[in-house]
Amino acid sequence: MGVRLIKIAVVYFLIAISLGLYMSFTHVFALSTVHVHMNLLGWMSFAIAGILYLLFPHLTLTSAAKAHFWLHNIGLPVMMIGIALAILGVSPVFFPVATLGGAITVLGVFCFGYNVLKNLKTNA
Repeated sequence: MGVRLIKIAVVYFLIAISLGLYMSFTHVFALSTVHVHMNLLGWMSFAIAGILYLLFPHLTLTSAAKAHFWLHNIGLPVMMIGIALAILGVSPVFFPVATLGGAITVLGVFCFGYNVLKNLKTNA
């Protein structure tokens, strides 16, 4: 699971950096929120979680880890697409879609937090 999360993190990093470069070239920064969220919740959060799962493989054996993986991976793209389409004015229905994706992502992150706080023990 750790390696998969790191690879997913890199994909988010590539997309976010490309979006940032596009905004820089066009001087249109309407999607800055998407860019920032992809970097933080995609690149950084997935990479850190992946590294923790590699360092402490027993964390990956829990149902919380599996819930984290799927909720975060489903919620984040829904949130990013919802935010982008709402900001671009496609339809106001995408604001609640973004909120739903955000709520799913938060649930996934809380599963990760619960897993780490409950199952990561010191060796002493």
